[in-house]
Amino acid sequence: MTQNLQAVRGMRDLLPGQTPLWQWMEREIARVIGAYGYQEMRLPLLESTELFKRSIGEVTDIVEKEMYTFEDRNGDSLTLRPEGTAGCVRAGIEHGLLHNQVQRLWYQGPMFRHERPQKGRYRQFHQVGVEAFGLPGPDVDIEQILMTRRIWRALGLEGLELQVNSLGTAAERVAYREQLVAYLREHEALLDDDSRRRLTTNPLRVLDSKNPALAEVIAAAPSLLDFLGPESRAHFDAVCAGLRAAELQFVVNPRLVRGLDYYARTVFEWVTTELGAQGTVCAGGRYDGLVEQLGGRPTPGVGFAVGLERIAALLEAEGERDGLGAPHAYLLAFGEGAEAAALLLAERLRDRLPWLRLVMHCGGGGAKAQFKRADRSGAAYALVLGDAELAGGVVGLKPLRGGGDQENVSNQGLAAVLAARLQAN
Repeated sequence: MTQNLQAVRGMRDLLPGQTPLWQWMEREIARVIGAYGYQEMRLPLLESTELFKRSIGEVTDIVEKEMYTFEDRNGDSLTLRPEGTAGCVRAGIEHGLLHNQVQRLWYQGPMFRHERPQKGRYRQFHQVGVEAFGLPGPDVDIEQILMTRRIWRALGLEGLELQVNSLGTAAERVAYREQLVAYLREHEALLDDDSRRRLTTNPLRVLDSKNPALAEVIAAAPSLLDFLGPESRAHFDAVCAGLRAAELQFVVNPRLVRGLDYYARTVFEWVTTELGAQGTVCAGGRYDGLVEQLGGRPTPGVGFAVGLERIAALLEAEGERDGLGAPHAYLLAFGEGAEAAALLLAERLRDRLPWLRLVMHCGGGGAKAQFKRADRSGAAYALVLGDAELAGGVVGLKPLRGGGDQENVSNQGLAAVLAARLQAN
């Protein structure tokens, strides 16, 4: 027996009933980002594996365990991008966009990580990424965090909590790492296998453990904020002051470290309790050393990424946008003459009202069957064209939602009447 083919584990199809929400969500996010003067880039899905080893860090979980890496026919090691910042920086260096320039850039698309699939976590997932280059001060950190708040307002999302922290400079983290490792060694018997492994590779990631058995040990660990020098402390204090001035509530979380090695100073996350273990819906921070690390001139950078699957899950749970993407009108035709005329009528309406979502019934059928399909489509109105209407130069206009009787509207005036009714609703 032939086995039925299915999507690869951790990859999923977005079906027609789901894509209108995604299209609306992507439009709203792009509109907000554009209002801040950021310009879109479109980046390749495939990059050299070395790019991610040099940027994310060879001892991170992403590089060690999660990347989709393979050799192509030329023997080159390539990787499906697990995140977007490294590719954006690579493109900026390659095309001369970064040196002695200020750039505000954004991109969107799929990312790939070989993780264990669960609610809110897929092996192919989608992000919108926002990056700013050439701006060293805390003002752009604040601007981007305020931008994320505006995105939530545009989407109608509430209940998200903002957490912020500072990772200081590389030198400050070295001093902190020594103290953290010494503390964790004292409690090594309480650590799980993953945390013991990280002790010798990336001990800051122990602080990000989701194992509840380690909660007390992590809570009592030294705080990185105590190791910040005067400049890092002033930068972080300015970020916090700017957020307070904008009346944006936040929590300082000294255990927030992020999973990528390139972060420094400001880091932040927006989290929710509505998605179980996958509670982070947006995360980012400053990465002032990354451009130089990848071969460019020293250039400050800061950015964030929004996880679209998780945002969509929150919007779907609210259920307030179920009608997105439904047609405005469904055109029914009865009789050979009316069927031929209906095709031309549909085209004229689309010419007059370019924004109109109009479904033309195809395949024939009686009145009952056609009205049943019209109702199932979710359309607000049925347009009815039979031989009698054709002869009288009118079209029947019947509300399908909220009741109301069918009325005849002149063929020539139909576009104006339909537009007025739809805009009134």
